[in-house]
Amino acid sequence: MSWDDYFAEDAGATEAETRGKARTLTVGWTVKWDAKGSTIWAPPQSFSRSDPKAKSAKSIQACPAAVDFDRRHFVIPCPVDLELAFARNAQGQLQLIDNNGENSAMRPQGRANLFIVQPASEWRHPERPIIQFTAPYVFVADEPCWVVQTAPHLHWFPEPRPGVQMGGRYPVHIWPRPLAWAFEWYDLSKPLKLTRGEPWFYVHFETENPGARVRLVEQEMTEDLDGYLNSIMDVSNYVNRTYGLFSEAQRQRPAKLVKPK
Repeated sequence: MSWDDYFAEDAGATEAETRGKARTLTVGWTVKWDAKGSTIWAPPQSFSRSDPKAKSAKSIQACPAAVDFDRRHFVIPCPVDLELAFARNAQGQLQLIDNNGENSAMRPQGRANLFIVQPASEWRHPERPIIQFTAPYVFVADEPCWVVQTAPHLHWFPEPRPGVQMGGRYPVHIWPRPLAWAFEWYDLSKPLKLTRGEPWFYVHFETENPGARVRLVEQEMTEDLDGYLNSIMDVSNYVNRTYGLFSEAQRQRPAKLVKPK
């Protein structure tokens, strides 16, 4: 057996299956958005490329490692058109402004619902502000599964964003809280431009079986799921190191939460 064949067969998955780990895992997704206008949140999309057909069997389009990597990512589309910038006021303090002014697609109340600037005491660097957007996507699983949130690094943007997206990883079988989109602004001389429908960020999933495929389905917001979400949301406002609450959350968790629509 060649290495390519060995990779395609996924020895890790085969070994995991002998330990009773499934080859397919279902993850439910839904949106928990209390404000009006919930239709701005588009469904997650499977990552795909629009490259020309491969001319060679050795083309990157035919590389099993590259293909496997790509197809494990899901794209979360940006919900709004927005151009933000930082400016200093007369006292030299940084202020976030909407660069489009009166021509902005968003009203002040919409901006207030969507994002905040983190307090300077919570920044990683005194000259790099952090803004945090609501991204109310909830992912939930009934088997061990971690969601991993990353910047859209598989897409090319003609105008790079002036900082870095802050990633995250947590277990959605225990802690299926809504996501957030946090951005650390490095170059204050440049605006942050977000375009509705463009890739905002990615998610992919880690499971006990390294070769497992994730089947992403739209989730029904059941009473059990809604109640469980309410029990774990916003706990960071009261305690630090929320990972220490996982065992208590797992004790209270209903036996089954995933229910496709």
